[in-house]
Amino acid sequence: MILKRYILKEHIAPFLISLLVVTFVLLTDRIIDLLNMIIEKKLPVGIVMEVFALSMPYMLALSIPMAVLVATILAFGRMSVDREVIAIKSSGVNIYSMLGPLLLAGLMLTATMVYFNHWFLPDTNHKLKNIMLKIAYYKPMTIIKEKEYNNLLDYTIWCASNDEEVLGDVLIYDRSSSRFPRTIFAETGRMIQMNSGNALQIILENGEMQQRNETEPGKYQSSSFDQYIINVRDLGNRTDIFETGYRSDREMTYGQLTESLRNQSKELKDKRVELADLQGRIQAGSLQADPIAAQTEQRRLYSMQQLAESRVNELESSVRALKVEYHKKFALSFAIIIFIMIGVPLGLMTRTSGIGMAFSVSSIIFLIYYVALNGGEQLADKGIVNPFLSMWLSNIVFFILALFLIYGSIKEKRMFDTQVLIWKLKNLRRKKKEIPSEVAY
Repeated sequence: MILKRYILKEHIAPFLISLLVVTFVLLTDRIIDLLNMIIEKKLPVGIVMEVFALSMPYMLALSIPMAVLVATILAFGRMSVDREVIAIKSSGVNIYSMLGPLLLAGLMLTATMVYFNHWFLPDTNHKLKNIMLKIAYYKPMTIIKEKEYNNLLDYTIWCASNDEEVLGDVLIYDRSSSRFPRTIFAETGRMIQMNSGNALQIILENGEMQQRNETEPGKYQSSSFDQYIINVRDLGNRTDIFETGYRSDREMTYGQLTESLRNQSKELKDKRVELADLQGRIQAGSLQADPIAAQTEQRRLYSMQQLAESRVNELESSVRALKVEYHKKFALSFAIIIFIMIGVPLGLMTRTSGIGMAFSVSSIIFLIYYVALNGGEQLADKGIVNPFLSMWLSNIVFFILALFLIYGSIKEKRMFDTQVLIWKLKNLRRKKKEIPSEVAY
């Protein structure tokens, strides 16, 4: 039992160091983005720190499994270099029989990551999206993307160009004060932040406004202007609505994800039944005696069929995305156990005690794993691969790889001996061929 606790203890320091290193590397891009925000948008320090804190959970979801792999390779590599593995084997003890506490700790960390990925992480992703939406208003011109329809509260804005100083060829649908939206065209426009970011002022120049008459809907009113100002008030309060608003699949907790998946699957099933019924009615409608009535009914049914097909395609895509996210969070959590199984034989077979080598080997393995995971996600989103298989295939392949590595380490096979490589490099000019026994045992 003492030996089992010792092996587990040997992983604690390498895991914490690896976690700090990996997280820092992953946060490098975010740090650069934060510096750009400070310089360009002149954000308060409190908001910058909040964005930084909300970015951490996403990074931890990736860095924790990788840190486990680095720590396992490093711990067993050091034990191998220091001859501790030989001492254990010479005592008649199988090194793999001593891994109970380590695997138990891995299972506990896996359970923690399941909770983290399904409950904690979605909420922080949602809060991060909300705060990034609010940050956009600190430099309001960046809100408007050229040649796209941009929704801003009661306004939909389109422009042909945006150089972050002036909007060109602006089109606005104003739904703020009438049941019929006003259509506003302008040659140029600007947006100015007001009331500490709680309001925006849109200044339009050289344009025309068209509006339907509310009392006589069949008539339109048209007027031209040299300058027209739109005030968008209470912007900060309105953006708080997003806190309880729409969530993407990555922002849904386990309960929200399963509920949305259940509701959309049911709607998809009903829509498919409706689509089949419409197709049957279209075929039957062509047999009517009255050709004019048949033609009118056919047009109506074709229109309904197109709407149903569009909704079915939309629901199929959404259901696939929800299933992918559901399985991805579980697969990434259980990767911890897989990486422990891979790390133990790799550490024994590579004989390395340096964090650089352990980090390099781990980076290659994790990169392959993550690329395969993302590739599977894209294939599943397109409907090419089953969502379950696409997310769990990487774990299955790496589990099989772990079994081969364990078998190789039991048979005393060496995959990559860093001690021998270092000795050969040092003695390259001396042309020594016989490796000392203390280097190659």
